[in-house]
Amino acid sequence: MSAARTGTQTGTGSSHVNRRRFVGIAAGLAAAGGAGGAGLLTAQDPAPGHATRHAAGHRRRRIRPLFLGTYTSAPGGGAGVGLGTYDTVTGRITRTGVLDGVADPSYLALAPSGRTLYAVDEQERGEVTAMALRPDGPPTVLGTRSTGGAGPCHLSVHPSGRWLLSANYLSGSVAVHPVDRATGSLGARTDLVTHTGPPPGPGQDGPHAHQIITAPDGRHVLAVDLGNDTVYTYRLDESAGELTQVSYASLRPGAGPRHLTFHPSGAFAYLANEVDNTVVVCRYDRRTGRLTPGAPQATGTGTGTSYPAQLLVTRDGGFAFLANRGHNSLTRYAVEAAGARLRLLDTVPVGGDFPRQIAFSPDQRWLFAANQKSGSVTVFSVDARTGALRRTGEPFPAPVPVCVLPR
Repeated sequence: MSAARTGTQTGTGSSHVNRRRFVGIAAGLAAAGGAGGAGLLTAQDPAPGHATRHAAGHRRRRIRPLFLGTYTSAPGGGAGVGLGTYDTVTGRITRTGVLDGVADPSYLALAPSGRTLYAVDEQERGEVTAMALRPDGPPTVLGTRSTGGAGPCHLSVHPSGRWLLSANYLSGSVAVHPVDRATGSLGARTDLVTHTGPPPGPGQDGPHAHQIITAPDGRHVLAVDLGNDTVYTYRLDESAGELTQVSYASLRPGAGPRHLTFHPSGAFAYLANEVDNTVVVCRYDRRTGRLTPGAPQATGTGTGTSYPAQLLVTRDGGFAFLANRGHNSLTRYAVEAAGARLRLLDTVPVGGDFPRQIAFSPDQRWLFAANQKSGSVTVFSVDARTGALRRTGEPFPAPVPVCVLPR
């Protein structure tokens, strides 16, 4: 009733390409234009003998990989997936190269095994690409598959590692691809579902799927559609790789839901609404997969122009953070009542322009913000007790960074 399987694409108006990318940013990228060079990271030369092995081992433990998504077709954009490292003690980012041959890799995701990296190719003819990660060298491209839609902007890997899920923004559809667990490569698409209802929200010309994730229960897949002001819940057939819609949750018209993040308990989820500049706490029924949105809440950005991008929640469920484009800040919330309530604490300047996406390091000691318009990534230390954010070092220059993924 509100979603349909189809092999065709819906309208892809150029206004939505501009809205997604906000790419009139060439002037702000002059500093990043020369930042795409390679230059491999080399460890400091330690003393010989046993000390050499010890120091080198310590260095390897401190230095972790980091990947950057970009728009290769945008003015000043990157040449492919950006490759780098970060220091787990200082948070400092170092560039190590670029993996070219992947067009407009605007969003990245890791397989549960950590051995494969996936990227959307956010173009008119949408694709997803798999890349093998190697401990002794740069990633290699395994192959690319069509999503069956236009402008894919988000993807995630099912916890089983067997399925790749992707969201086609321009055509308002979601796709499923099988994953070869031995190699990480992708098979031919097993499903494509187009959102057909409820009707588009104010100012929208149709559905615009913006995110697709698996709920913590592992039984349900949720797709956030900005154009329809709706979050769809599906059940994934893990044998056939097919989606069956089981419910949907409607936001108020014109909310423009963009990104959903679950509380660690799995009983609540937090939704960032791009168009009306709000966040919503949603109750989640793990048995049925039904999502029940609460009342819209403030983002702390006042009455000026601001577009909420993404929420993160700490592993202990104590704090949530929201990236605000336009206002160029990060909002800090205290999570209360076992996840049922967000209390706004403060906002801090992000130190860049248009924070498109944010990510924790695996230990959640660091928070990284990809600032699309300023061509930079800022790094914050996270106080585990208070959730306070403190910017560390100078912003790292990167060509049109729209996704940062520390490993």
